[in-house]
Amino acid sequence: MTAFPRDELEEMMRRWVAANDEAGRTGVWSKMSAFYTEDALYTWNNGPGWEFAARGRQQIHDWVFGTEMEGLEHWVYPYVRTLIDDQKGEVLGVWRQIAPVKDPDGEPYEIAGTGGSWFRYAGGYQWCWQRDFFDHGNAAAVFGAMAKNQQLTPRMLERMKKGSRMPGWIKRSTLDWYETIADRES
Repeated sequence: MTAFPRDELEEMMRRWVAANDEAGRTGVWSKMSAFYTEDALYTWNNGPGWEFAARGRQQIHDWVFGTEMEGLEHWVYPYVRTLIDDQKGEVLGVWRQIAPVKDPDGEPYEIAGTGGSWFRYAGGYQWCWQRDFFDHGNAAAVFGAMAKNQQLTPRMLERMKKGSRMPGWIKRSTLDWYETIADRES
């Protein structure tokens, strides 16, 4: 892997976080796909039997910032910590997941646990690889509470009906683990 100037990686994160914050404010996530190379890979775990994988900028645009963000348009994901490895060109960003509605106690719903993204930088202010992580059980608990309190958006209710039929969801047994988890040369 290639080393990158630290100031370039810091600028990449400044741009990324600014775009992330703007997307949370506006509810328009699709602009985030411009931060990926044409052949980028973006993955995360969807529980014990499923993974999500989007291959290429178009799938990232359509699925990550399209179908996967349906019903989450005004959620915010503020970054609380960033670790940069300029020798490997990798960044670890830790974020929170906060809903735009409040629970019965008057507090915004928030998915507990650690959420984050592990990025591989390709240069030119673009990512070539990303792996997200979050507490799947805590996410299910929050969405369950929101459903019980009739606070899910119609788009999220429709999305939840689709379940594992969402684009990009792959059974773990069929996944190429080297491509999604292990170091991938840029």
